[in-house]
Amino acid sequence: MSGHSKWAQIKHKKAATDAKKSKNFSKLAAAITVAAKEKGGDPDKNPKLRLAIEKARSFNMPAANIERAIQRGIGASEGAQLEELLFEAYGPNGHPIIITAITDNRNRTLAEIKHILSKYDGKLGASGSVLWLFDQKGRIVLNTPQLTDEEELKLIEAGVDDIKIEDGYVTIYTPPEDLYKIQQQINQLNFPILEASLDYIPKNKEQISPAEKEIYEKLFDELDEQSEVKDIYSTIEF
Repeated sequence: MSGHSKWAQIKHKKAATDAKKSKNFSKLAAAITVAAKEKGGDPDKNPKLRLAIEKARSFNMPAANIERAIQRGIGASEGAQLEELLFEAYGPNGHPIIITAITDNRNRTLAEIKHILSKYDGKLGASGSVLWLFDQKGRIVLNTPQLTDEEELKLIEAGVDDIKIEDGYVTIYTPPEDLYKIQQQINQLNFPILEASLDYIPKNKEQISPAEKEIYEKLFDELDEQSEVKDIYSTIEF
């Protein structure tokens, strides 16, 4: 799961080390397959595919799994047809949520997500009801806790929108269309990249009570356990 809270970093570290590797590999492979299906199997010509591959590698996904996912996407191997879906929802007490999923059966996935939301007094929203509260941006997390003034200047010159310290890491935000280009520039500057993704960033973050946070953590955990859910975004400040 991506997102913009301590939850995202906890999940990344946990998924890379625990017994859930198989499920996480399935989600990562699905993202690769969809990206290859959309714009071809050459990562040098398909930035979305390149991002999906690099994220899979950051979780130590074997190269053979990555290649099988690409072949499935370009139709070189058989398998159910996958599609990417976006759900707009409201959690407990009406806080906005965006959920993305990759599935071969949209009706099944829709029903399962509705069921999980209902357990926590949440519900799906109409198209456009939540999306306007977020901006889509490129997000690059550097594996470093801080930058020197000189390093920060180099990143600004590379065209980044914003630089923040989040959860002990330097996080860089970019225009969505420039994510891959800026990522390549950052690589050339030898900055250590932990993760890069296209994410939905809340325009305004909400503070909620500790009791609400506990409920939302359980909701997000259960959504993340659903095998087809890819990413979860919210306006909540964890």
